[in-house]
Amino acid sequence: MNKKIPTRQEVPVQEDPYGSARESWRMFEYMSEFVSATERLSCIRPAVTIFGSARVKPDSDHYMQTETIARKLSDAGFAVISGGGPGIMEAANKGAFFGKSPAVGLNIQLPHEQHANPYQDISHTFRHFFARKVMFVKYACAYVIMPGGFGTLDELLEVLTLVQTDKIGRIPIILVQSRFWEGMVTWMREVLVSEGMINPEDMDLIRVIDQPDEIVDAIFSHYETRGFTPSSQERDILLNL
Repeated sequence: MNKKIPTRQEVPVQEDPYGSARESWRMFEYMSEFVSATERLSCIRPAVTIFGSARVKPDSDHYMQTETIARKLSDAGFAVISGGGPGIMEAANKGAFFGKSPAVGLNIQLPHEQHANPYQDISHTFRHFFARKVMFVKYACAYVIMPGGFGTLDELLEVLTLVQTDKIGRIPIILVQSRFWEGMVTWMREVLVSEGMINPEDMDLIRVIDQPDEIVDAIFSHYETRGFTPSSQERDILLNL
């Protein structure tokens, strides 16, 4: 069967209700979001990003454990970055806010669920998820992943992909609360590895740790021989993130 490939003249022209010029000008909006966020956050290193659910209540074990972890990280000298909203994000900011180092909230404009929590020394609001996700990664020397839903999984898998593909350097990626993550980690090992979707050593990118002090120790252990300042090569990599 021979296919007839239409010529350019035969392809119907679709009317663009927004106009290509309007879409092009949006690029400047994206650029300004990156520029303003970079200027705001360039002074916060070293920092640890904490991901987790917006739906967790303040009286839950997840919330209280996150607050403890964030406080210990802050007192150890790490700025703590969260999504700036409620739930785990609030717990992370709250722990850091009452610690020695800055609590950083990267907020997002959403039609529901997200409102800024009051525990932020540095607060920045984004309109676009992709710009916000870059900033979560760009300034972090470690990621602590608390229990969460689709958004948390999205952020976790994005970080794993960036490290696996060498788009960022290898840094600690710590899953907290082993009972919550056990099924996913087992599935990755038994399905993704066994079917060749990832390499066995890719599982070494993840650590599962439940105790707050052990989390802080794991981050320091990772950097004890090289320090927290990115090398010139790592800075170049982050510029191309």
